[in-house]
Amino acid sequence: MALKVVALAGGVGGAKLVHGLAAALPPEDLTVIVNTGDDFDHLGLRVCPDLDTVVYTLAGVANRRTGWGRDGETWSFLETTATLGGPTWFRLGDRDVALHVLRTQRLREAVPLSEVTREVGLALGIRARVLPMTDGEVRTVVVTDRGEMAFQEYFVQRACDPIVRGFRFSGADRARPAPGVLEALRAADLVVLCPSNPWVSIDPILAVHEIRSTAEGRTVVAVSPFIAGKAIKGPAAKMARELAVDPTPQGMGAHYAGLLHGLVYDQADPDVGLDLQKAGLRSLRTRTLMRSDRDRRRLAEEVLTFGAAIAQVEAS
Repeated sequence: MALKVVALAGGVGGAKLVHGLAAALPPEDLTVIVNTGDDFDHLGLRVCPDLDTVVYTLAGVANRRTGWGRDGETWSFLETTATLGGPTWFRLGDRDVALHVLRTQRLREAVPLSEVTREVGLALGIRARVLPMTDGEVRTVVVTDRGEMAFQEYFVQRACDPIVRGFRFSGADRARPAPGVLEALRAADLVVLCPSNPWVSIDPILAVHEIRSTAEGRTVVAVSPFIAGKAIKGPAAKMARELAVDPTPQGMGAHYAGLLHGLVYDQADPDVGLDLQKAGLRSLRTRTLMRSDRDRRRLAEEVLTFGAAIAQVEAS
């Protein structure tokens, strides 16, 4: 059965699964909605970290070692910025800067972010549709033991050191989904919440009310970002501890309560299928670690088969 799939994504783990989905699906059947709560202005340039990670990964030009940024990057711009006494805490590579300059110029010409993203995708040969969650301004604010701070200040400048108390998504109450987002969700047979940080990559997307309310009418499955209580990359496990959230399949099921129909979790976790079933969730226990392109496609195909089975049951 052909599936129309919408993936909600942000960060390296999300981009990897999106890459696998793009390999497993015809391009016209995949739409990726990407978190923009991390976006910020730096050195006069609009930087969209999650969008760029997804775009670079789908285009095959991402840095495989770090998961973010461009492959074959050079750093003359950053080194010269340091020589001039400018800020270097956020590392902008020379190839990466080109995208930020182009995006900033187009935005100043009043071209919406969704259209800029479409243009970039075409230029880089991406066939699947990639959409920012909104063309408006939504910014993730991290509430910490040292006060509130913008996400990039917490994540990069302070290296996730402050203790997290919670999050706010400034502007989400006023934001409208970007053009194409609601249409894709309404047409979707399956919505996949990628193994992205649930608090700062997926929750900002769902904080846009029309996105969540529309997704609630579809079949939704999530892939847990945790493996045996640990995150492969990023601060998700640290955040879970500080928020007193269980970094387990049950914890992820509870986090997405009211939205989720199925959960995919790693074979390194205990078999908790019965517990999830009692919570009204179907589950799939498999290998979720994606070390290679083959892993990405295998996991994507397993998620699609799992989701299609749930969708069929829901439709019957």
